Amino acid sequence: METHGLALRVVITQDTAADCAQAGRLIEGLTADQLIADKGYDSTAIVEQAGSQGMNVVIPPRQNRTAPRSYDEDLYKLGHLIENAFLRLKQWRGIAT
Repeated sequence: METHGLALRVVITQDTAADCAQAGRLIEGLTADQLIADKGYDSTAIVEQAGSQGMNVVIPPRQNRTAPRSYDEDLYKLGHLIENAFLRLKQWRGIAT
């Protein structure tokens, strides 16, 4: 069986910096087939950067987009597994955000 390591990056910011403002730094130089994120990450900059790195963007478009993009809704639904992992981390108060 072939196994692959998963990339993990963490960016720690001051105060209350928006997560989406750090997305470019987090995905810079990564190779992946998909970038799965929620609507909060639907920005032209993130979509273009991910696309230029060869990633298929799986982000639901925000309602204010004049030309909404399509995305794989079934694949997007799997993102809850990642959210659940962070939920578990937050429940352990030593890593609470």
